[in-house]
Amino acid sequence: MRGVKPEMKTDPEAITDLDPPGWLSGDAKDEWVRVMPILSKRRILTAADVGSLENFCVAMGQVREMERVLQEKGAVYQAGDMLKRNPAASIQADAMNRARLLAAELGLTPVSRSRPAIRDDAAPEEDDPLSLGGLFGWQGGLGGAVQ
Repeated sequence: MRGVKPEMKTDPEAITDLDPPGWLSGDAKDEWVRVMPILSKRRILTAADVGSLENFCVAMGQVREMERVLQEKGAVYQAGDMLKRNPAASIQADAMNRARLLAAELGLTPVSRSRPAIRDDAAPEEDDPLSLGGLFGWQGGLGGAVQ
């Protein structure tokens, strides 16, 4: 199956260089250093996205930290005569899920990069064939009728 890859829309206000916040863990800072050049090159990261980037890096840091715990302690432990799951496995799974969702938001997955960008320069409503176009006094979206 072949198609045309959609063009990624760049933002004129994109952040192209930003140091990691000092409060990030070492693993989270390492992730920041890894992904910031990717996002900078694409020119899609704005001030509104910095929180998502921070949260993504925190989640990836937790994934790595919990992996070290699991490597050292194991995925299960003996509790009396029962085996129990190491809580680090649940923490890691939760962090992986958060990281996956945030990676998609930031365009860091193959699928998210293949989706068309949201455009702010959309055609005016009067050019939209699906618009109500002022029919019955209705002006614009879900806001209701305008007097």
